[in-house]
Amino acid sequence: MHELICPNCGKPFRVDEADYASILNQVKGAEFDAELKQRVAELHKRHEAEEQARIAAADKRHQDELFRKEKEIAALRAAVGQGKNELQIAVLQEQQKAKDAMQALEAQIARLQADAEVEKSRSSLQQKSLREDYENKLRVAREQVDYYKDMKTRLSTKMVGETLEAHCSNIFNGEMRPMFPNAYFEKDNDASGGSKGDFIFRDYEDGTEYISIMFEMKNETDGTAAKHRNEDFFKKLDADRNAKGCEYAVLVSLLEPDSELYNGGIVDVSYRYPRMYVIRPQFFKSMITLLVNAAKKTVSFQKELALIRTQNADVADFESRLLAFKDAFGRNYRIASEKFQTAIEEIDKSIAHLQKIKDALTGSGNQLRLANDKAEALTIKKLTKDNPTMQERFEQARREARGNAPEE
Repeated sequence: MHELICPNCGKPFRVDEADYASILNQVKGAEFDAELKQRVAELHKRHEAEEQARIAAADKRHQDELFRKEKEIAALRAAVGQGKNELQIAVLQEQQKAKDAMQALEAQIARLQADAEVEKSRSSLQQKSLREDYENKLRVAREQVDYYKDMKTRLSTKMVGETLEAHCSNIFNGEMRPMFPNAYFEKDNDASGGSKGDFIFRDYEDGTEYISIMFEMKNETDGTAAKHRNEDFFKKLDADRNAKGCEYAVLVSLLEPDSELYNGGIVDVSYRYPRMYVIRPQFFKSMITLLVNAAKKTVSFQKELALIRTQNADVADFESRLLAFKDAFGRNYRIASEKFQTAIEEIDKSIAHLQKIKDALTGSGNQLRLANDKAEALTIKKLTKDNPTMQERFEQARREARGNAPEE
């Protein structure tokens, strides 16, 4: 119970806990609502003041920006006016320059026309001289063609091929050897596999071979009855390349002389056989240079590949040794296991045999114990029971034994 004083009459009165809590909540709720309304009003006033200040600041910024833009517009207008005046002056100056240039151009045209007349007469004389020079060179060329045709008809097929081989060999050793001082370029004389190419080219860097080319040279005379085609030699060339471990195969050919395909330059026939090309003799030098330049970009990768192959060989050797050890160990383990199992079986047999002996001995001991017990239990009385004769004899023997005993 709580005692409260009435605010009207000043008399005290008592209320229980429930009424007291209800009154206390009413008082607290009224005070909270009043304070809340006061704070909301204050926040509203402060918000209105901040909003007015923000609007005033924004308005000032807008005015300042508007003033700045007006100044820029005025400056631009002044610049445009000045630019118009300068443009008019420049236009007048350019017009005068164009007029002067036109006059100069007309004078130059007149001078060039006069020079053209002189050049025309000079050109006429020069054309005549060039025509005569061309006719002389054409005559010499025809004579050379006739000479080579005559030589070609007189050469046998083998001699023609050897002439093409000699040409390529002279090109390499005479012009390209300084470019590839460490390169191998020799005739392929190894026919142990049943076939051989014409030349093999190999080059090295730091002891590592980075490119190899198998060359085949083919030609035939115009009088040859059976005309060959380049593709007739692709299969053999690819087989020679693989047999000699070369990376590329190149057919240097004078066959099919009227073919636009083979006369056009280097022909890639990799769609028929891997890394195979057909060239005319004039592209022999270019072919080697192109393949070498391309291969040199892969030298570092080939060195890494060689290292990896060496490492793989080491790993393979280690694996083979490990497998051999595992096989030998497994075999020894299997034999030892079999012998161990045999020994265990023999031990089990021995244990079973000993167990039988033990059982027999145990049984024998029991019989001996029973016999001993029976022997211990055996008495004269039991032996002479139902035998008066023996009873009398034993009794007589006892009396005699007592009679013969010494006196104490």
